[in-house]
Amino acid sequence: MNNFPIQPAFDPLPEPGAVIGGPQVRFTVLTSRLLRLEYSPSGRFEDRPGQVFWQRRLLVPQFKVCSSPDSIEIETDHLHLHYQVSKRGFTSFTLSIEVKATGSVWRYGDTPRRAQNLGGTVRTLDEVPGRIRLEPGLMARSGWAVVDDSRSLVFNAEGWLEPRNTPGNLDLYFFGYGLDYPACLKDFTQVAGSVPLIPRWILGNWWSRYWAYSADELLALMDEFKAHDVPMSVCIVDMDWHVTQTGNRSSGWTGYTWNLDLFPDPQGFLDALHARGLKTALNLHPAEGIHPHEEQYLDFARWMGIDPASREPILFDCANRRFIQGYFELLHHPLEAQGIDFWWLDWQQGIQSAQPGLDPLWWLNHLHFYDSARHGNKRGFIFSRWGGLGNHRYPIGFSGDTVVGWEALDFQPAFTAAAANVGYGWWSHDIGGHMGGIEDDELYARWVQYGVFSPILRLHSTNNPYHERRPWGRGPAAERAATQALRLRHTLIPYIYTMAWRNTQQGLPLITPMYYSHPEAPEAYQCPQQYWFGSELIAAPFTRPAEADTGLARQIVWLPEGEWFNFFTGEPLPPGWRVMYGDLDETPVIARGGAIVPLAEPVDWSGTANPETLHLVIFPGANGRFELYEDDGETMQHLHGGYALTAFSLHWQSQSMSFSISPATGDRSVLPEKRSYLLHFRGIEQPDLISVLLNGVAQEPRFAYDPRTATLSMDSIALHPGGELKIDISALTAELITRRDRSLETLRIYLRRFRLDSWIKAEIEKQWPNLSTGALDLHAFRALSAAQSSAVHNLIAAKKGKG
Repeated sequence: MNNFPIQPAFDPLPEPGAVIGGPQVRFTVLTSRLLRLEYSPSGRFEDRPGQVFWQRRLLVPQFKVCSSPDSIEIETDHLHLHYQVSKRGFTSFTLSIEVKATGSVWRYGDTPRRAQNLGGTVRTLDEVPGRIRLEPGLMARSGWAVVDDSRSLVFNAEGWLEPRNTPGNLDLYFFGYGLDYPACLKDFTQVAGSVPLIPRWILGNWWSRYWAYSADELLALMDEFKAHDVPMSVCIVDMDWHVTQTGNRSSGWTGYTWNLDLFPDPQGFLDALHARGLKTALNLHPAEGIHPHEEQYLDFARWMGIDPASREPILFDCANRRFIQGYFELLHHPLEAQGIDFWWLDWQQGIQSAQPGLDPLWWLNHLHFYDSARHGNKRGFIFSRWGGLGNHRYPIGFSGDTVVGWEALDFQPAFTAAAANVGYGWWSHDIGGHMGGIEDDELYARWVQYGVFSPILRLHSTNNPYHERRPWGRGPAAERAATQALRLRHTLIPYIYTMAWRNTQQGLPLITPMYYSHPEAPEAYQCPQQYWFGSELIAAPFTRPAEADTGLARQIVWLPEGEWFNFFTGEPLPPGWRVMYGDLDETPVIARGGAIVPLAEPVDWSGTANPETLHLVIFPGANGRFELYEDDGETMQHLHGGYALTAFSLHWQSQSMSFSISPATGDRSVLPEKRSYLLHFRGIEQPDLISVLLNGVAQEPRFAYDPRTATLSMDSIALHPGGELKIDISALTAELITRRDRSLETLRIYLRRFRLDSWIKAEIEKQWPNLSTGALDLHAFRALSAAQSSAVHNLIAAKKGKG
């Protein structure tokens, strides 16, 4: 590899007009919200790209400077900096910045705690049974965050990391975004690099297990998934793919030689996975280097100038450029030539290396990502733990070996959403939990349902025969719920992939906390169990067991002002706090008013390509627009215009809605020649008038109305990429949004699940008209438990529109 290592496109020198100098200090106005603050006792500053910040040449924003021998003052549209010139440099008395939007003033030395930092993420959840303290992120209630980059390594001209040669320097990045959290991420990704577009196929379901499968057993398992109509897109082979019984000082965790007892024909095995439409990865623990039992030992020893006859192990050394070049060219590339699509980099051996300050995980993530894209037309992609700030450039993340338990599941929604605060949007969790704990059908089903509305859905566990991740290995109710969820995941791929494009373009991850959209609402900071799942949906998965007396799971949800709908049932949900209850096959997912959600046709196996049949679920209550992003799903052609955008638009009025599909723009060759659209207008009353224009020509509308979900479904409409469709729907005498009272049917669902005397159930239903209007006190039914009474009271409150 003549160009080893592959260098990113660094652009570290800012425009001269963005730089303001002073005695031993340098300030760079990177954006109106982002300043670089440098102090150097020697007057020498660092211009090379560091581990986090690569791109400093940005458009210079408007700003004013007022300087004198004693002070420097810089004012942008969003920030106001004051520096009192001092031989001591930056102190709490000499340097301050006001954030105009919040009025908050930062002084040098202020801590994240003072800023009310909202947290970021952590390296791993290994062996964590519940919650863990998060590292600080970029978002804070004060509207500012500071990244101290003074000790990070820098890239030299050859693309290798080395220490800075500026001892005693301070190098800070001040983010002052007020409460505009998305703007902070946009600025961050401008200077730290954008989030690469992930391959489309990673958004399907994954299978992974630490288990000594043979090739035949693993292929048979994949065929079982297909026979059960459970789609899959990725099959990972854990560490037993390689020799683990070594006969030498190696523990067997590190390995590069196929275990021919389990995989007698590695090439045939990989070909068989690919023939089933699956991508695959091998687990990699590189920390022990290369021992003499490896097939590659002879060549690697010669490469490193070691006498192979010595049979001495070749120690892992990520700081040694020669070692790393051989590591890729001799160990990994031959396996990739056989058909390995990506690597599961399972580094667990600490943060030290031969180079002071060089964390092996950070460096391996960087090197593996760029090596995976070395041919120029394949998207870089790794699967590894978070190596620190800047790792948003190396998707995706492996969150580690979690403990099986409700506490671990309950933490993951908040954990995943908070990672947006460092721009890290592609966490993959061990769905079902990795090890230990108490296995439980309900816990398994709920974890899979959460996985559907997480970035990556990967079933996984350790090599304990009492861990079961196959849906059909659980009880009938859990199997039904998990299978339904796994099928739903594949239908969501068009929506999620469009959000991946948004992540690349805007820095905004698929999953974000509620305070991203409503930063001034105190409630948005008090609902960590719910989150935005893309631009159209809020997810609030059940993460605690059902109450014994009600037989129902519950989740407390907060909805801002506006129209909201249960995504699955079409029921309108008033704003404010509410408690949502659900059976084992239900997940709280809420669509905003005006939401447009594209879904693929359900598949029974591995389909993740741009679908020939597309369902659009459309909700009333506000204007809406959604641009569906599509490309070839794997190559880098999207960087050269090889993608298409199809715009869906909704114009809403209280008694009418007008929906349109515009001609696709961009490269239409990536789209099916003709696509069938099935439109589902959910949350509306049956309309009086419907008109359809296909390419400007009136069509006879063909539809069906389902009162149960308040959904008007149009029959399939075929449309070429360059075609257009317009549908007008209206009601003549009433508003179009359904306001049907569903409280009685909901009550009946509750009562069927309650552990309660049947006579009392019948009496509650009989008295419901009086109960729901407050004419009769529910406390008269003293047989109700506290949980049951709470569920009924919440239903009464919801009926009255109080949330």
